[in-house]
Amino acid sequence: MKYAVLIGDGMADYPIKELGGRTILQAAQTPAMDSIAARGKAGLAKTVPDGFPPGSDVANMSILGYDPAIYYSGRAPLEAASMGVALAADDVAFRCNLITIENGMIKDYSAGHISSDEAEILIDTLDSELGTEKVRFYPGISYRHLIVSGNNLGAKTECTPPHDITGEKKDNYLPEERMGSFFQVD
Repeated sequence: MKYAVLIGDGMADYPIKELGGRTILQAAQTPAMDSIAARGKAGLAKTVPDGFPPGSDVANMSILGYDPAIYYSGRAPLEAASMGVALAADDVAFRCNLITIENGMIKDYSAGHISSDEAEILIDTLDSELGTEKVRFYPGISYRHLIVSGNNLGAKTECTPPHDITGEKKDNYLPEERMGSFFQVD
């Protein structure tokens, strides 16, 4: 028997006034999805265990049979694995999103959905200008990139995903351990 697991990550969206208070998904014509749902089994499952951030990283790990209580240590190590970046036992990986800031506010969590080619130039420049033996920048896809620090540098730093705080002042969400502590200033 074969199974297909379809994960509608992010499909819920918010109601839009112009669509009569419906979401984009509610207003969409979805004959293929309707056909699959009619022939398969559909239901609800709790994919994010209590105490974990409600994100696709935790949910997908859980759906695929990996207990987040054992295997989850954040989104960035998953990004590192997907990018082929090997992490040493004392490495700390951080997701490095390119964002748009206007007047001190986070205007867009994706830098206008920057192209991967444009983003690679920026991340490579950051690595050449700020990277050290202890801190490296790795280009990823579009706005999603990676910073890896060695020697457990920054291990206690907690960061807020930009998509959770779009429209907010960036200064209210800077991590307690500032990025300045990563770099030696001469």
